[in-house]
Amino acid sequence: MAWVKVSGSPRVDVAIDMGNPFLNLTVDAFLRIGTIAATRSGVEDTYHIIQKRNISSHDFEKTLKKMCKEGVYWGTVAGLYVGAEYGVERIRGTRDWKNAMIGGAVTGTLVSAVSNNKKDKIAIDAITGAAIATAAEFINYLT
Repeated sequence: MAWVKVSGSPRVDVAIDMGNPFLNLTVDAFLRIGTIAATRSGVEDTYHIIQKRNISSHDFEKTLKKMCKEGVYWGTVAGLYVGAEYGVERIRGTRDWKNAMIGGAVTGTLVSAVSNNKKDKIAIDAITGAAIATAAEFINYLT
């Protein structure tokens, strides 16, 4: 089930049942983070267009393409991370920060490798993904 809750705002519930918990979580992450990324991109471009004080159909088309590209990219990264973390949880049979660390490392590795980076950059991105995911998990435990 996908849902977004922002303090002081209405709650939006969207449920997409793919018939499999792994697919449900992955699609949910893709849609939520992809929507956020697309919205961020659209707002950023709108700001620049307003600063220019010139609106054209070319600007609108460029903004729309960028929104789609950013939404798909970050949605895919989020879906990959959530899927990897869920898979690790199922394999290990426990739910803890180590799943986030491994999921982050896998995600960092795959995103970097697909970007045609060299071995050293892939290793650094794997470590960065693991560190960010682990830190986010620890922060989540504190709140």
